[in-house]
Amino acid sequence: MAADPTLPVFTRDDFESDWRLVASGGFSRVFQARHRRWPTECAIKCLPASSDVNYLVEEAAKMEKIKFEHIVSIYGVCKQPLGIVMEFMANGSLEKMLPIHSLCWKLRFRIIHETSLAMNFLHSIKPPLLHLDLKPGNILLDSNMHVKIPDFGLSKWMEQSTRMQHIERSALRGMLSYIPLRYSWRVTSFAIVIWELLTQKKPYSGFNMMMIIIQVTAGMRPSLQPVSDQWPSEAPQMVDLVKCCWDQDPKKRPCFLDTYCCHRCSPVVVPESEALARKVSCKLLLRQVTGLLFHPIFLPADSGNYLKWTFQLSDRENLVPRDEELCIYENKVTPLHFLVAQGSVEQVRLLLAHEVDVDCQTASGYTPLLIAIQDQQPDLCALLLAHGADANLVDEDGWAPLHFAAQDGDDRTARLLLDHGACVDAQEHEGWTPLHLSAQNNFENVAQLLVSRQADPNLHEAEGKTPLHVAAYFGHVSLVKLLTSQGAELDAQQRNLRTPLHLAVERGTVRAIQHLLKSGAAPDALDQSGYSPLHTAATGGKHPICKMLLRYRASLELPTHQGWTPLHLAAYKGHLEIIHLLAESHTNMGALGAVNWTPLHLAACHREEAAVSALLQCGAGPNAAGQSGWTPLHLAVQRGTFLRVINLLEHHANVHTRNKVGWTPAYLAALKGNTVILKVLVKAGAQLDVQDGVGCTRLQLALHSLKRGIMSFLEGKERSVATLGGSEPGAQTEI
Repeated sequence: MAADPTLPVFTRDDFESDWRLVASGGFSRVFQARHRRWPTECAIKCLPASSDVNYLVEEAAKMEKIKFEHIVSIYGVCKQPLGIVMEFMANGSLEKMLPIHSLCWKLRFRIIHETSLAMNFLHSIKPPLLHLDLKPGNILLDSNMHVKIPDFGLSKWMEQSTRMQHIERSALRGMLSYIPLRYSWRVTSFAIVIWELLTQKKPYSGFNMMMIIIQVTAGMRPSLQPVSDQWPSEAPQMVDLVKCCWDQDPKKRPCFLDTYCCHRCSPVVVPESEALARKVSCKLLLRQVTGLLFHPIFLPADSGNYLKWTFQLSDRENLVPRDEELCIYENKVTPLHFLVAQGSVEQVRLLLAHEVDVDCQTASGYTPLLIAIQDQQPDLCALLLAHGADANLVDEDGWAPLHFAAQDGDDRTARLLLDHGACVDAQEHEGWTPLHLSAQNNFENVAQLLVSRQADPNLHEAEGKTPLHVAAYFGHVSLVKLLTSQGAELDAQQRNLRTPLHLAVERGTVRAIQHLLKSGAAPDALDQSGYSPLHTAATGGKHPICKMLLRYRASLELPTHQGWTPLHLAAYKGHLEIIHLLAESHTNMGALGAVNWTPLHLAACHREEAAVSALLQCGAGPNAAGQSGWTPLHLAVQRGTFLRVINLLEHHANVHTRNKVGWTPAYLAALKGNTVILKVLVKAGAQLDVQDGVGCTRLQLALHSLKRGIMSFLEGKERSVATLGGSEPGAQTEI
């Protein structure tokens, strides 16, 4: 095995002899084993001996560098047997948990939320890692029932043929209901996971593999009817998310970043959705891999005595190190760091009695105090502070001890730090304060403490977000209430001018929206693209939120910088419920947007028949002409959409209207060679012998375009029209 020098390599001898099989699959078996030296429980995923060893090591090394609270930590690789050494997840997989435990709703929603955070994190790093096998069996739960995702890079370790075998074998094991039929279906897999959490049932129960294939490809999905009247108020939002994620049309599915991608030829530019990745320290925790920091690669060649003292310290009667053993080597890890990571209070006390530097920092800026806080060792924190540890000494990213305490919800340590002079409004390099972190992670206990010590609720981080922006984005209503009660600015603006209400609306956090509006947040605040919260809700198809905003008198007619009203955006996106809601609220159905297009123009050009029909039923005029003279009928003909043309004609669209160059809808039909639509237009009264702005008849236009299939029809029709001379428009109706 050509091991990566920065990645620990283990053998069976590094672990106690009792290996317990905890999971097995087509490609691997997972064992639980206790490391002899650390000591901690590990999961060892053993792979087939035929696996590509070098590629495995390379990918494991990449994965080891990725630190996130909802991703399983990689400790190293094992060469005997071949596998990966990972963090052990005490509660196993969601797949094993669901059939035997009735999960409370709060926990179900938390699992959904944390799974989406993990997938969002993987997709937003550079380069992104795409999880190709999201299912309950690959959602693991730690001892506190928090989600951690494993194996996000496993598919990259397989050749393409092996990956296809994996999909085939997975299908044979009855997992086809989760497998994306192509990679763009990752969110479809997520929808199935949400469904299983909501219902605690297996999808497609009772169907064999062939029937599942038929069901999925035909667009059949598991039932979304509530199994009980006890479903909480949040469940319908989850159902809406499921419907969106497993839409048969891949273009209508959101990505994990919840961005909306417009067609590149679209006249509507929708601002990018807010992609607020969770702020989290990605530092290596010494307690997890203490041995790694003392791996020989980190130490100079003459450090044998240092290593000997470090690893044998617990066995020595004399705990007082010699002078040379207190030296700080190139990696700057000292015995004090090591003892703090080991959690040895008495040994730390003895070492501090010999006047060592209590604020010594590792190469990445870690002090012993930072390590104690991350390991949630309050007694060690108190001991270090009592010996003069600096409560404001930051790491290389500007994280102070109070940031770490706030991130973990540790109000006891936070209070201790504040009592020892910690700056309550410390800002790390991107401007996040401890209050930002407690707002993000829903730690009301820490936030209460911070504001009681005069933390400023209106400090902005680098992008301009205040703690209220963060709480609103993540939907932590208790934090929203606390911050607003402490003087947080309701309409504080980010650099892109979005307010907390914009973020709450975009994310669909209903209760946060309710409280912000009730507290007086401006429903018509505009971001840098001129989008109000109602524009955002209409674009995202959020019907209940639109209703809520309208109850608080949100303006129906505000235009974006492009000139689009909320109705334009609902029409462009094809959100029928919102079209009807805005019409019932007496919006202007003929509002002119960019290039004088009405909402009906956008629907005729970009949406399906249902959107056009809904607008016409609500009173949209079919004959408005855009800046270039194009009507919705021109656009429907140009798109070649037969049903849209019929619907517009039934609502009295004018077949004789010309655009700025003199073209009627019939000219366009002839130009495109669409015989069926041309016949319908003629039947509705369109004339074929009228010249366009450059003296060209429809027949000549068709001849010029070499549309052979339409020429015979036009030649026959041209003769019949010529015999009628000055007939009124529409008089000749037979072909």
